[in-house]
Amino acid sequence: MPSWIGAVILPLSGLLLSLPAGADVKARSCGEVRQAYGAKGFSLADIPFQEIAGEHLRICPQEYTCCTTEMEDKLSQQSKLEFENLVEETSHFVRTTFVSRHKKFDEFFRELLENAEKSLNDMFVRTYGMLYMQNSEVFQDLFTELKRYYTGGNVNLEEMLNDFWARLLERMFQLINPQYHFSEDYLECVSKYTDQLKPFGDVPRKLKIQITRSFIAARTFVQGLTVGREVANRVSKVSPTPGCIRALMKMLYCPYCRGLPTVRPCNNYCLNVMKGCLANQADLDTEWNLFIDAMLLVAERLEGPFNIESVMDPIDVKISEAIMNMQENSMQVSAKVFQGCGQPKPAPALRSARSAPENFNTRFRPYNPEERPTTAAGTSLDRLVTDIKEKLKLSKKVWSALPYTICKDESVTAGTSNEEECWNGHSKARYLPEIMNDGLTNQINNPEVDVDITRPDTFIRQQIMALRVMTNKLKNAYNGNDVNFQDTSDESSGSGSGSGCMDDVCPTEFEFVTTEAPAVDPDRREVDSSAAQRGHSLLSWSLACIVLALQRLCR
Repeated sequence: MPSWIGAVILPLSGLLLSLPAGADVKARSCGEVRQAYGAKGFSLADIPFQEIAGEHLRICPQEYTCCTTEMEDKLSQQSKLEFENLVEETSHFVRTTFVSRHKKFDEFFRELLENAEKSLNDMFVRTYGMLYMQNSEVFQDLFTELKRYYTGGNVNLEEMLNDFWARLLERMFQLINPQYHFSEDYLECVSKYTDQLKPFGDVPRKLKIQITRSFIAARTFVQGLTVGREVANRVSKVSPTPGCIRALMKMLYCPYCRGLPTVRPCNNYCLNVMKGCLANQADLDTEWNLFIDAMLLVAERLEGPFNIESVMDPIDVKISEAIMNMQENSMQVSAKVFQGCGQPKPAPALRSARSAPENFNTRFRPYNPEERPTTAAGTSLDRLVTDIKEKLKLSKKVWSALPYTICKDESVTAGTSNEEECWNGHSKARYLPEIMNDGLTNQINNPEVDVDITRPDTFIRQQIMALRVMTNKLKNAYNGNDVNFQDTSDESSGSGSGSGCMDDVCPTEFEFVTTEAPAVDPDRREVDSSAAQRGHSLLSWSLACIVLALQRLCR
């Protein structure tokens, strides 16, 4: 036998002896791996044609392999990118739900306000013409403040509405009394009697309740959609830990290194890897579900008693009703104001020649249904909220369900029906370890991912806190309370959105608290405060005596 033959046989025999028992010599070809590796877009210069010794591998089993060090590094980065994409794709539904529904609700609400303002302006111009246009800023300011509140402005709804009615009373009072001249001090005195006089009837009280409740609910609801959108966007962008990246590489691409590129991970193996990698996301679920429940409760309010559409659509008619009430009671209102604020100065001759009926004698008429502007955003609030509710319900438990959704993907695992012919992290065989429970603390014994349960992800904890704060706001809105302005008014009705006072506490329209108004003489000169107090006290005592005498006479 030639000497060169012996030189070849000895190394080959040594190589055969070093192969693991039962190894298939044909499996040493890397042709199938080369094809799969190239399909990923990698250069085939990195990959051998036949298996090589695997002592250099840091993640995959150190047996005969088709992977070089460069391949393991590249496939490790590939597994990281694929995992990040999987999480983003799997959470796509919940992210698009909040993005699209926030956009639609916001468009609807803004158009609703614009239509209400246009409707009021058209109606009042048609009815009062120049008189309205000369005072239109009172109404424009109302809508400006409502829009500012909705967009997150620092607006106290109850105070703003009180100011609106007080300013409207000042303007109306001048129009129904053109024969007098009113100074700014006098008009300020007039506005202080808005609550006691009730010149606009019960409209301001009812409208205040309706507007505050519905605007608080609508603004909080759209803020909730914003928070849900932001949290979903942030949480869906994961940054896997080094331990997670190792586990992903072992699960997704170590089959390549073992010459088994077509064998997919076992389903339960995938679940343990994903539960370890997404442990912090699963901890978000509890607060997320509470947030969704609170959103659904506020949505029910928007469909029912806090329906913003039913408040804003007829707001022009409600305000005109209040103005008509003022017109009908103008003489009584004027007399009581003169009693409390003093007799005003006569106006110059040119102005006093004009009488009240010539200035202010027309009545408002509401729009016919066909004249009203088209429905905002091409839908109704009820249909819009119903659609949002359905999508919100589907988004519950989305974060704890991520591992199951990902591992159910046929492109990721071999599926539950193929438990014997799948990659278990070491070979093509059944995966035996038990499946871990959800959440960080339950990963202490995770067999696939090295998880430090003592260090919760601060980023995820920030999202949990954001959800908690928003949930509290939603609960307040459900009860009609504005979290930003709770208990800021001494006249709060208790619900945070009521009339501002209780019937048994507020003065009746026939009662006067004269100490609130500045003391004035007929020439509108301010008098000494002590003298004014004595005068008011004497007047109050005299009136009390007259009332008592009349009561006795009637008996």
